[in-house]
Amino acid sequence: MATTMNVAISPELKAHIDREIAAGRYASSSEYVRDLIRKDQQRSAEQRLAELVREGLESPVEPDDPVFWRRRRENLRRTIAKRRS
Repeated sequence: MATTMNVAISPELKAHIDREIAAGRYASSSEYVRDLIRKDQQRSAEQRLAELVREGLESPVEPDDPVFWRRRRENLRRTIAKRRS
């Protein structure tokens, strides 16, 4: 089910959206805004992934230590459980 949202924009921004629609890139202003939001969501997800990779690369790891890995798994399980609740 779609939700309606009203947004105030400048005449210049409205003209830009109208040009995008006229050029056939979008069927409506709603489609244009939805596309922008999806692109922003993707960009945010990519930034979060980059942060996690950076964090992983910077973290000290002792791969031969079974206690270390057990604690890491436990912490990861707790993190996942928190996000799901």
